[in-house]
Order: sequence, then structure tokens, then C-alpha cells
Amino acid sequence: QVQLVESGGGLVQAGASLRLSCAASGHTFSSYAMGWHRQAPGREREFVAAIGWNNGLTTYANSVKGRFTISRDNAKNTVYLQMNDLKPEDTAVYYCAEGTNASPTSIVQNSIYAWGQGTLVTVSS
Repeated sequence: QVQLVESGGGLVQAGASLRLSCAASGHTFSSYAMGWHRQAPGREREFVAAIGWNNGLTTYANSVKGRFTISRDNAKNTVYLQMNDLKPEDTAVYYCAEGTNASPTSIVQNSIYAWGQGTLVTVSS
């Protein structure tokens, strides 16, 4: 059974940075795409970023492109989301996701094998 555990959320001011981590267990982590979605209060969950199994392919939502960077360490079974220049509109619960195959497209298209429990990011103005 796959378990995804996020950490690194918190309360920051606009313009600050945070790094989210997601530790995976119970699966062959390196074989699958990983990514992040987020859900703001009163809104639907939306795609944020995804990375293929071998770090070669990444994709981002337009709203975070140039500010967020996704990476993974397959030796540590961990995926990261470095978030820079945070804005109040980035406030949301961030969910780690494992895709159903090696392509980041699985994360974009919401073809998800497992979700984490979520970590809250709050950005004040």
C-alpha cells in the first residue's frame, strides 16, 4: 500500500519561499510520475506541477511557472516542491500525488494512484 506524507507547509508573507516535501513508501517510487495539486478554500483541486520518473520531464501550471520548481530524489523516495515569490493566491492545501504511470501527463490529467493527506500553505499579503 502506497503512503505519501507531505511536510513543509506553513504561514509566510508574500514574496517568501517554502519547500514542500513528500516522502513515499510502499511502492516502487522511481517507476512513477509524481506531482502536486492544490485546493484553495471554496475552489476545486487543481494541478500545480509534475515530474516524470527519471527527472527528465517536468510540467507546471501557468500560474506557478517560473516561481515553483519540482524535483525528486529517487534514492530517498522523496519529491520536492520549491516555491519562491509566494503570492496570497497560492494559499491552499497542497497534495502530493503519485501517477499511474511514469509520465507527468498522468498527474496533469488527474490519473492518480495515490494522494497524500495534504499540507496547508498560507500566504499573507
